[in-house]
Amino acid sequence: MPRAMDRDAINACAALVEKGDPDRFLAAMAAPVAARAALFPLYAFNLELARAPWVTREPMIAQMRLQFWREVVDLEEMKAHEVAQPLQALIRAGLPASPLHAMIDAREAEIGTAQPFDGEAALWAYLDGTGGALMRAAVLALGGPDSAAAGDLGAAQGLANYLLALPALDAAGRRGLPEGAAVAALAQEGLDRIGRASRALRDLPAPVRPALWSAWRTGAVLRRARARPALAQGGGLAEAEILRRAGLIWHRLRGF
Repeated sequence: MPRAMDRDAINACAALVEKGDPDRFLAAMAAPVAARAALFPLYAFNLELARAPWVTREPMIAQMRLQFWREVVDLEEMKAHEVAQPLQALIRAGLPASPLHAMIDAREAEIGTAQPFDGEAALWAYLDGTGGALMRAAVLALGGPDSAAAGDLGAAQGLANYLLALPALDAAGRRGLPEGAAVAALAQEGLDRIGRASRALRDLPAPVRPALWSAWRTGAVLRRARARPALAQGGGLAEAEILRRAGLIWHRLRGF
């Protein structure tokens, strides 16, 4: 159980995640309290990185924001920041820095450009470095191994989230997918990654599995995108709210 000051820090991270990443918030709230203490700082860190390329039109300022997080991850000094302190506590407790650095590096692709991906390979590299690295870090933070299967699940989750966000990207003047990329083919590759990862993920110890719950919508979103790719640009991939929440319950009952 976290100390009182730690609880305050984790609650602050939880509030950020509740506002900015409701799917991961629900998944973390379904986890045991001890797991939340690791998951909320990681999810809040991911939010801070995701915002860096968007909060300013100045590439230099966005780079400075990412550099701040590199210094946090490298434990160069204590940072007076509501996310930095609990994140550094995780690192000092043994969380490896490598997936966190991968998350920072991946966000550089979004800085200062309306078209960040030069082909599908670049898109998947971004998804591996964002959603994939976050899922790996979450498994590690709960005491699991550095799991390539978790990385595949996280990258597929990243793709599902990216397809859900395409209308917002278009509205912001950003071209979301690489030139010539086919939504159905991307969705199929995401589903293939989940299929390859499934057996290894089911072998993870039970205390680690809450790290995987944030991907509960992924398969359903990708199957809709594969069947009806036009829904992605039209904003029609999201399911009804009752089905969204029911999916989390089903995901937990299945074991991951």
